[in-house]
Amino acid sequence: MSRPVKYFWEDFKLEERVCMGSVSVELGEVLDFAKRFDPQPFHVDVAQAKKSIYGDIIASGWHTCSIVMRLMCDSYLLDSASLGSPGIEEVRWPRPVYPGDTLTAYRTVIETRPSSSRPDRGIVKTKWEVENQNGELVMSMVGINFFLKRPEGSL
Repeated sequence: MSRPVKYFWEDFKLEERVCMGSVSVELGEVLDFAKRFDPQPFHVDVAQAKKSIYGDIIASGWHTCSIVMRLMCDSYLLDSASLGSPGIEEVRWPRPVYPGDTLTAYRTVIETRPSSSRPDRGIVKTKWEVENQNGELVMSMVGINFFLKRPEGSL
């Protein structure tokens, strides 16, 4: 069953900052993700993590990216005329994410432009920022998405 399209290229306003939601990070999920995809000791071994510069188990940055991807989908992508993305330009993890943290993600449109080769679509450059429960930045990411333009004659 397809969802109705709420967001077209024209709906992404320059400098608009929107909260995409919050999620609590659980130890079991941190361990499961890391064991499968990023098995560095400070992600999977409590004893070694306590001896690390982090002082405890931390989530993989890629796990944080995956959490944000889910928040993106739930908050707007699944309700949009998204055509996908050619990639991410930048990812930063300035602070570690610990089990028990509550993450809140935001998106800010930093550029929009119509496609020069395809008149039915446009390009949106977005900066996503993730803060922990203390308002500290734990991740930022900049990427590009393609969206269809609103069909002529529709509101």
